[in-house]
Amino acid sequence: MNNMRGQAASASHNRILLVEHEPELAQLLSYDLGALQYDVIRATSLRQAGQFLGQSSIDLVLLERMLPDGDGILLCQQLRQTGEQVPLMLLTAKGSEADLVLGLESGADDYLVRPFSILEFRARVRALLRRGQAQKTQPGQLEFNGVHIDCSSREVTAFDKPLHLTAREFDLLLFLAQHPQQVFSRMQLLQAVWGYDYSGYQHTVDSHINRLRNKIASSAEHQQLVKTVWGVGYKFSPPPPPSTQALEQGA
Repeated sequence: MNNMRGQAASASHNRILLVEHEPELAQLLSYDLGALQYDVIRATSLRQAGQFLGQSSIDLVLLERMLPDGDGILLCQQLRQTGEQVPLMLLTAKGSEADLVLGLESGADDYLVRPFSILEFRARVRALLRRGQAQKTQPGQLEFNGVHIDCSSREVTAFDKPLHLTAREFDLLLFLAQHPQQVFSRMQLLQAVWGYDYSGYQHTVDSHINRLRNKIASSAEHQQLVKTVWGVGYKFSPPPPPSTQALEQGA
């Protein structure tokens, strides 16, 4: 299949950059994505992937970790450091918990370990594309006492300090903040933020909540904005107005 497939395709089609150096797997995934009417651009190295990202409009990146010129995580980190929020899924044979955490901390939105089923692969691709589309059309801003969430720029400040969130951490915080004080189970968050309905991935919610809390704690003056409701799930608890805080401290 031509590596440039889809560059001149209709803008109405989702365009996916597949960065995979194993020819047989790349061919298989390209064929499957093409059958779903996605336009696929194939790259085999970090350098080639960077060139395509600089020249083409990409809706999703599927990125192998072990590439001939380095670890795919390096590209992921570079993209997030420049503010690029294109949805990105790592495809890898590295399946340890440490590798999963490293991949998510680098800014990846998802991490799929080989071997994987085509059905699961398709489900995750669709979920990431839906999230990417929602991200492009999300309007407005959310203001709380000391917390500001800008939906268009995807920037968050807590008590005048910026929070450096990954794309998925931002989506999780935004969803919770759009429903203040409402409690969501792990499965509800998994469906709403990740687009999955597999109970086996509920631990993913916990790991993202923990990282989000750690980042908030460094700037939120010891206020816990995302609270655990034991036996149920999580909720966003906005800071009370200053007058209320003073009354609570004086009580």
